[in-house]
Amino acid sequence: MGIHSGHMIDPTLDASLCPLCGRSNQCAVTAGADPANCWCMHTPVSREALDRLAAEQRDRSCLCPACAAGPANQQPVLAG
Repeated sequence: MGIHSGHMIDPTLDASLCPLCGRSNQCAVTAGADPANCWCMHTPVSREALDRLAAEQRDRSCLCPACAAGPANQQPVLAG
């Protein structure tokens, strides 16, 4: 299991995909890069975007930059 921001990432999920839209989340950690260089360390994440996550989606993979930016930039949620 990988660790990002102190949380364990579920290995059965594709941690490189945004749980809201299913597109690449551009996560430096899942790409094997230094976490300090990840876009999310330097960009605010919308509270509204986090609130859209179901309990079972939390702390399992990162949002993409577009979804993290908030309602005006969020992609449609993919049906699961």
